[in-house]
Amino acid sequence: MKAVFLAGLAVAALSSTPALAQDNEGPLQIKVFATGVLPDGEITQVNTDIVGLPANTQTKANDNYVPTIAIEYFFSDNFSVETICCLTQHDVDGTTGLPGAELVSNGKLIPATVTAKLHFDVGGIKPYVGAGPAYFLWIDDEPGAATIPLGVTDFNLSDELGFALQAGFDVPLNDKGLGLSVDAKRYWVDTTATWFAGNTVAIQTEHKLDPWVVSAGLSYRF
Repeated sequence: MKAVFLAGLAVAALSSTPALAQDNEGPLQIKVFATGVLPDGEITQVNTDIVGLPANTQTKANDNYVPTIAIEYFFSDNFSVETICCLTQHDVDGTTGLPGAELVSNGKLIPATVTAKLHFDVGGIKPYVGAGPAYFLWIDDEPGAATIPLGVTDFNLSDELGFALQAGFDVPLNDKGLGLSVDAKRYWVDTTATWFAGNTVAIQTEHKLDPWVVSAGLSYRF
């Protein structure tokens, strides 16, 4: 991915930068990020279809770019636990079968995530890896414009439990706790999309979300 490649370039560039010592590092770190949420959205299974979708119908969820906040607690210099706060919004459109058709509109998602992280110290750059559970909570979702003529009156995306892997690095910018942080997460989580015509399930499909979530921003440890 382009974002991961750029993060790698940043690591290489920063590896030649002299380390800045941080005095009296505290256990709490807050990060403010600019974040790209890059989901899949592919249909993996069709459970119900009473409207007759084309046999080769496939979908893709759009990317979104949002601000995020991460809160991290260090139990030691090498081990921490982190959670993130984020609200992201996505549409799902047809790619084949119904190319360009809007099937899901304004799906608002909270990807609640907690990761346990191992940290390393490499000449002032502090890379880390992490893993943990994620719960994808949809707080709003609407049927796309292309489904309304089919008689669809309501729509639902299921909340689901998934898993995330994480890698990134922190770089101190001064001795007061301010730093630079770059982070990448890969999620594995699905959802069930259900379109209703009145009280009848008109279409129900399983979707692979599996987003990349790539972030860069400032951190403050105290």
